[in-house]
Amino acid sequence: MLADLPNERSLHAEPTPRVGGLGLLAGALPVAAILVPGEIGWIVAIAAGLAVVSAVDDARSLPVALRLACHFTAAAGAAFVIVPPADLASAAGVAVAVLAGLAVAWMANLFNFMDGADGLAGGMSTIGFAAFSVAAARGGAPDVAMLAAVLAAASLGFLLFNFPPARVFMGDAGSVPLGFFAAAMGWLGVVRGAWPAWFPLLVFSPFIVDATATLLRRLAAREPVWRAHRSHYYQRLVLGGWSHKRLAVLAWLLMAAASASALIAREGPVAVRSAILLTWVVAYGALAARIDSRHPRRKA
Repeated sequence: MLADLPNERSLHAEPTPRVGGLGLLAGALPVAAILVPGEIGWIVAIAAGLAVVSAVDDARSLPVALRLACHFTAAAGAAFVIVPPADLASAAGVAVAVLAGLAVAWMANLFNFMDGADGLAGGMSTIGFAAFSVAAARGGAPDVAMLAAVLAAASLGFLLFNFPPARVFMGDAGSVPLGFFAAAMGWLGVVRGAWPAWFPLLVFSPFIVDATATLLRRLAAREPVWRAHRSHYYQRLVLGGWSHKRLAVLAWLLMAAASASALIAREGPVAVRSAILLTWVVAYGALAARIDSRHPRRKA
């Protein structure tokens, strides 16, 4: 079924089509395939395969094991494309490739987990990929910059229809490939020397921090992490009385601040970079503590 029906785990009240991601990628992927062939073309092809699998999941709800197998296969494909063969000649190189592949699979899933409120995932992809495009252009990776610009533009087009109150949702067919793109392109930028490893983590930190902290909490509480829930920080804000519009606007400001500071830190001296990264660690800790105190987590 390609309509998202309200249930006890969702934040919306009306049935809403979840085909926006298909439109986003239908506009972005052909353009990207034409403008950035070669190595990037393989990344685009893998994302297209993920989109197909995720569209089937949207329509028929595939088993969790099958979905995860597809995500890990896509991550392995990204590793095959991105990792230089020389790096696989050592155990350390193989270990780094495996860890990076796991990060790609996790990013594909966490982007999907965070796509649960109007305007949230569309805003993250618009701002995040725009930051990637600027950094890649300055870092001597024009093909990465072009792909990121295409994804940012397509995400902005989707956001016009997903602004609260949303007329269409992204669905797994959009969120999973976009999360894959964020991780794969972030990794590729590191390999190409366009940015350091912390750069993509800071750019997409609003999603990474929320999803990862929530996962760790659920694991610590021995809750079934594969089951839908409403214990993410953003979900707790909405359940606590925030409107989708208020959440979206403030989340976009947070995303823009993270991306802007990442761009500044990337080109600044070591002291500035360290201060910016430390500030974000403290800021996220303070935000989490404030939400925990005002909107306690409900056990899923």
